Amino acid sequence: MDRTPVALDEFDHRLLELLQRDSAATLTTLGEAVGLSASAVQRRITRYRKSGLLREIAVLDARLLGTTTLATVLVAMERESAKLHASFHARMRAAPEVQQCFTLAGEWDYLVILATTGVAHCREVADRLFMDEGNIKRYETRMVFEVVKSGLHLPTRLPARRRK
Repeated sequence: MDRTPVALDEFDHRLLELLQRDSAATLTTLGEAVGLSASAVQRRITRYRKSGLLREIAVLDARLLGTTTLATVLVAMERESAKLHASFHARMRAAPEVQQCFTLAGEWDYLVILATTGVAHCREVADRLFMDEGNIKRYETRMVFEVVKSGLHLPTRLPARRRK
């Protein structure tokens, strides 16, 4: 998929803001809110999907499940190699317990967010993902006690400059 940024106009910014709040809003409701017809909104949403900018998923509230244990894992690699990093990326993408994975600057190479069903499951996943891999120098797992904020909202434009 092409990874070039999608050109967005003011209607796009407003529409994407609304969709991030409620992707189930009707085309008519969205159109009225941004000043476009329902068919124009539909064309824009189709463009977002085709470009890869927008995909729709169900987001579950972990607090209501009652069975979710979250952990953060800091990972330091032994050697720098594009092939070894690509292998690590593939393993992270393939593991359903990996919610997010970020490349970092500084002492640690990666931050991985795990969602598991308990401490024992978390340990099993960490052992599988990080101990059996030959290029990991060390990793530290930190259990999440409380989620203060969890969000998926992304800014679509640079903040406006403040006037003096």
